[in-house]
Amino acid sequence: MTLVKSIPKTPESRISFTEYQRYDEIRQYLSQLASSYPSTVTVQTIGQTYEGRPLDIIQISSGGDGSRPVILIDAGIHAREWIAPAAALYVINQLVENTAESALTDSVDWHIIPVLNPDGYEYTFTDERMWRKTRSRASILCTGVDGNRNFDFHWNEVGASSYPCSDTYAGSEAFSESETQALRDYILANANRIKLYLTFHSYGPYLLYPWGYTSELPDDWETLDALARQADAAQQAAGGPSYAIGSSTNVLYAAAGGSDDWTKGVGGVALSYTIELPGGGSQGFNPPASDILNLVTPFFEAVRVFGQYVADNYG
Repeated sequence: MTLVKSIPKTPESRISFTEYQRYDEIRQYLSQLASSYPSTVTVQTIGQTYEGRPLDIIQISSGGDGSRPVILIDAGIHAREWIAPAAALYVINQLVENTAESALTDSVDWHIIPVLNPDGYEYTFTDERMWRKTRSRASILCTGVDGNRNFDFHWNEVGASSYPCSDTYAGSEAFSESETQALRDYILANANRIKLYLTFHSYGPYLLYPWGYTSELPDDWETLDALARQADAAQQAAGGPSYAIGSSTNVLYAAAGGSDDWTKGVGGVALSYTIELPGGGSQGFNPPASDILNLVTPFFEAVRVFGQYVADNYG
């Protein structure tokens, strides 16, 4: 198995989108941004992983003293989906370091967790490229829980497994994982400000909204659908592929206990989406590093649409 090597970054380059970053490199980048842009960037640790890694969130704000609406983004809850953290890093990079994008932070704050499952993510670099789950010692049989089946909203009802060795093992109970607990607690603590939630996955392309536990649609599905179609049109215009759009169950498959369902159904964030970024490589989850920019650059135009919608409706 070929492992991606770490390449030290110079302060001038700061971050590269021609390679996939290890978790320590990602944390270093966030720290550099906080140091270089102290008036707009804060990095906060919202919890620890099973193996003791800090779970970092970057908060990007141009003002407002904590009164502005928030867009919350996370990525990498599934360890093998490397393009998801890369996309989150690209969004961070553009919002903070590209002055041409400063309007996106005029009336909206962005809170981004680039890797929600750092233990699993690191394991895919060192041991098993296609590892998906967390690395908790969930049972004597097997390691890990599917974090995106671990949320306490119709938990383990459908599209999840009670068998600890399954890739979709929902855990011994809802919120058994420290990583999902951290996201839960952060959302509940900031529920009055978070207006839109995006969770980045691969592979698709799909642009999905709740519900994942049933084929029934939420009452506001038309709003969710229309916004998704606007976002898709923008990224297609930038050269991206056409995303399949709809509810998780109806467009992809039923999967209860996902973060998007819980964030909408319990967290109270009406606009909640799962983004399945385009696939690549031999197994779909492993697009070559040379494809990163081709995948994440057009998708930023979709992120722009989400940001503008929140600014227009809540800013």
